[in-house]
This record gives sequence, C-alpha cells and structure tokens, in this order.
Amino acid sequence: MSYKYFPHTEEDIRQMVAKVGVDSLDDLYAEVPEEIRFKGDYNIPSEMSEPEVRRLFDTLGAQNRQLTCFAGAGVYDHYMPAVVPSILARSEYLTSYTPYQAEVSQGTLHYIFEYQSMMAELTGMEISNASMYDGSTATAEAAMMAVAAGKKARRVLVSATVDPKVLAVVRTYAHFHNFDIALIEAENGATSRDALERGLAEGSVAGVIVQQPNYFGIIEDYDGWADLCHDRKALLIMNSVAADLAVLKTPGEWGADIAVGDAQSLGIPMQFGGPYVGYLCCTEKLLRKMPGRIVGMTRDNRGQRAFVLTLQAREQHIRRQKATSNICSNQSLMALFVTVYLSLMGKHGLREAAELSYAGAHYLCDRLLETGHFRLTYEGRPFFNEFCVDYDGDIDLLLKVLEANGIFGGVKVGEHTLMLAVTEKRTREEIEQLVKLAAL
Repeated sequence: MSYKYFPHTEEDIRQMVAKVGVDSLDDLYAEVPEEIRFKGDYNIPSEMSEPEVRRLFDTLGAQNRQLTCFAGAGVYDHYMPAVVPSILARSEYLTSYTPYQAEVSQGTLHYIFEYQSMMAELTGMEISNASMYDGSTATAEAAMMAVAAGKKARRVLVSATVDPKVLAVVRTYAHFHNFDIALIEAENGATSRDALERGLAEGSVAGVIVQQPNYFGIIEDYDGWADLCHDRKALLIMNSVAADLAVLKTPGEWGADIAVGDAQSLGIPMQFGGPYVGYLCCTEKLLRKMPGRIVGMTRDNRGQRAFVLTLQAREQHIRRQKATSNICSNQSLMALFVTVYLSLMGKHGLREAAELSYAGAHYLCDRLLETGHFRLTYEGRPFFNEFCVDYDGDIDLLLKVLEANGIFGGVKVGEHTLMLAVTEKRTREEIEQLVKLAAL
C-alpha cells in the first residue's frame, strides 16, 4: 500500500483508476507541467512513539509563558471547575453536528434546553435561543431583529460606550443588510440620556443598543430608558458580560426587549480569543423574530419527557427570504461549557465570584491611586470589576515591565489610559506585585 494511513488497497485503487479511464494515479496529473511539479522530499518528521510525541508537545508547551492576567475588554480570566472538561467529554452530551434527529440526540437537546432555561433566568428575560457564535454577532443579530420588528424603521442607535469590537461587527451587518447605525454620545464615560432623546426624536429608530457594564467597566443608570425607547416604537437592546448579571440589575429588570452578550465569563477559558458563545434572550412577543433555534420540551408516546428542536426560523428550514438569520451549524459545545459551569456554581457560587471580582478591582484601583502615578479616568462613575486609569508615565513601557515580570497588565485604550480587570482568580499578592512594579 502506497500510503499506510489510507484505507484503500492496491486493488481498490486499480479499480478506481480503471473506472475513470486512466492507468495510474500519476495519470490524473498528466496536465500539470513537469517543470512545476515538486520532486523533493516533504519536510515532514518521521514517525514517533507515543512517549516521543508526548515529549515533543511538552517541549512545545513549555515555550508558552503563563502570565497573571489583569486584562479584560470583553474576555476575562475566570475560574473553571476542574470537573467541567470531564463532563464535556461525555458522549451523551457531545455531538459532532446539529442535533436534527431528536431520537438520537436527547443528551444534546437536554443540555441546550437547560442552557436556555438558565440564561433566561440569569438575564431576567422570557425566552433564550440555543446560543450564538459570540457576543458581537449576537448583538448584530439583535439589531437585525429590531429592524425586522420595526418594519419601516431602518436606523439603530448604538451607545458610544459599547465595546468597539462589538460596534465594528454591528456596522458590518448593517452595511450588508441595508440599515443605518448612529452613535449616541457619551459624557464622562457613560451614555448621554440627552443624546439618546435627540436621536429618538429624529425618528425612524428601530432599536437602541447599550452595554452594562459598559466597555470602560462603568455601571450605567438606564432607569426609564426602556420607556423612552418604547414611546418611539423602538426596542431596547442591552449587551452585558454574562457573569456580571449574578449581582447586577438584569436586562429584564431594566425593561430591555433583547438581552445579548458573550458568555465566555461563564466557565469558558480565554484560549487565545475563542471560540466563545453568544447569548440572545428576549421577550416572548419577539419569539418569532429570534435568530437561530430553540429547543423545546414535550412528551413522547409513552408519556416520558423528551426534547425537540422547534421554531427553527433558519434558511435551512424555510425560504431564505423568510429566514430570521443565516446562522447554521452550531455544535453548541461552548453552550455546554456554560451549562455545566452554571450547574456546578449555582446562584451562590456565581454571586460569590462576582463579589470577589468587584472587591478585587476596587482594591487594585485604590492601591494604584495611592502611588500618585494614576488617577481614575472617569471620576464619580461606579465601576464593577474593570476600570480605566490615566498614567503619568509611558504606558507601553509600563506594560513591558509588567510582562517581563509575568503580568499581563491590562489593555491600553488611550495614549495615557490603561484599562484593568480583576476576577476572582486574582490574589492580593498578585495585586500588590502589580502595584509595586507600577510605582517604580
């Protein structure tokens, strides 16, 4: 056999080439000029034993530097219980593709149903879909929902305090789906209510997108905003870091119509930027405008509880022009991460992790201010586990010094502005080390 990892025998190959009317596999490349054919040896290492392979990957892995992470900006270094990977690997939960056949996908459908239930409770909304690709695309899909619900309204207002990465994706969707984006101005790091009212007064607004906490970590006051939007027939869309909703007022309590965001903070490792999972929850009246799919619970012919895919308003199932979204494949592995994490942590665990993150961030902020080299960028604004400070030195040099000492020291968001985040994983000793280096 020419290639030992191919399943075809010499006789299989002989029959196949005879079927297509050639004498050998080489004849299939007869049209390729001889002068451009590669005739050397491929740079592929020889076979290795299992111990040799393990040593190779251990050597490669040792080249990675494990830094203490004080960076956030949408991705956070939260603790993941050790049992999560083991449960994720169980065959009854994991499928290689969409669980179309309910009779053989009950495990997958079950955990998606539980995911929906827990996300709806966490956001204070009535309905959750079966997860999205990430928080950015979930927000863009929510904007499309608003436009679809608004009929003739083709404008979406987006707060200037929304994560720029999210805004960029929303703009891309808007460009190709023919609706307009307008920014709501910010004042001292928070969305301007006056600017919102001016934007709504101009008319033709389908939806308003805000973030809580916002990109700068500030906890904004959205009291009465839902009424302002609804009076103008617009939907209020609220983007939130999922873990923060364990202690903050939920989108449902603010009167939001759609709650979106990234659920990476619920047990999913940072893993070089993805994959993550977006959540999208809404009020029941918007159910048929929701993209993706929903898993429902029913009873089989024996009266036993069973789970099924329902309300699949996707182009694979209905006419493309009637589809609410072109989101297709979704193995929901990352939604399984979230489901297992939430099940293990419970309400008390989620709240404790959030409170530790909040306390750690405020302690770090106070200690940095004490050095005399930093000042709070947005004075008087409450923040959660992330905040911005202005530094009187060279931020790029500071970040290099921190990195050289094993610390990923935040995200530079301005020439003199640094944004830092603290999660429940950060210890007082790690915080003191960062402060000591920053004070030099």
